[in-house]
Amino acid sequence: MSASGWLALLCAPAPWPLALAGALLLAWLGDRRWGEPPDAWHPVAWLGRVLGPVGRRLRRARPALALPGGALAWTVLAGLLMAAAAWLQARLLSLPALLALPLLAVLLKPLFAWRMLHDEVAAVGAALQQGLEPGRQRLARLVSRDVTVLDASQVRESAIETLAENLNDSFIAPLAWLLLLGLPGAVLYRFANTADAMWGYRGAWEWAGKWAARADDLLSWPTARVSALLLRPCWRPSAWGLLADQAALTPSPNGGWPMGAMALQLGVRLSKPGVYVLNAAGRPPESSDLQGALLLATLAAHAWLGLLLTALAGLGLAGLPGAADRLPGLLPWLADVAGPWLAQIPSPWMAPQAGPMGPGRGAS
Repeated sequence: MSASGWLALLCAPAPWPLALAGALLLAWLGDRRWGEPPDAWHPVAWLGRVLGPVGRRLRRARPALALPGGALAWTVLAGLLMAAAAWLQARLLSLPALLALPLLAVLLKPLFAWRMLHDEVAAVGAALQQGLEPGRQRLARLVSRDVTVLDASQVRESAIETLAENLNDSFIAPLAWLLLLGLPGAVLYRFANTADAMWGYRGAWEWAGKWAARADDLLSWPTARVSALLLRPCWRPSAWGLLADQAALTPSPNGGWPMGAMALQLGVRLSKPGVYVLNAAGRPPESSDLQGALLLATLAAHAWLGLLLTALAGLGLAGLPGAADRLPGLLPWLADVAGPWLAQIPSPWMAPQAGPMGPGRGAS
């Protein structure tokens, strides 16, 4: 396409799949470069300031009122946020692509968090190099369990569990709902996951937070299995059955899938004392295993991003005039561009289980 053709394309409204693909790519690049915006400018932090007071009021109510009250509050807030996101998306998609893409990217970026998750888990490994106590202190930023009783191996276990579970909660799931429902879908998932993180507990929150917990379980159910497949492809029924057996060991209907996949792929044991043990025959994780987990999660995130961009771009290009004439020539071009890049990526999926490659609420 000529320069004038590209200029004309950028100055016209883009089809929604192409606009979302472009915005997602810009948001990903922004996340890689800058990470999370400050709390004062972070929509999820704003949401927390709303959910906190509402939740405290619901928690003090009787169970007969707390359960329907929690469901009503969740539904009203989710509906308002989705309506606002739908209105914003419609307005932005009517603008020239040159304006719409960066503005959509600004709205999309706070709805997922990859760099922060990666860097926080990597920081646990770096802190452990300085000593057990620094490692415990760094891990305490990620989990709610008592870190003072953990040894170095258990600190690594908790960090790997947090990475695996939050790969789904912080990245795979919100982008999946973006693909399904656009910006309102990503907003819905981020709201549901945040409400679960603040309300979805037992004890005093049992009834007020039950709807939020079940809603998050439902929205995360398909993507938790996708996350597991990205970490450990299981095409044989026996391999899938082994993974399903491990996932069933955790209380969560979803968290055990990516955690079990990570444990089996690395060949390590992951556990929460008194609650579950995943891959019980595996070895205690070493420093190299934490690095291996970070590489596995990075490759899974890149693979998922590539799949979503391909799907959105394909939908958008198929709707352009003359697409039937352009697409046959586009596929060889994509192969020429992407082939050498893909060839440079090491595949941990081919590594043996015994080798080093072998929150949401996080690993509580």
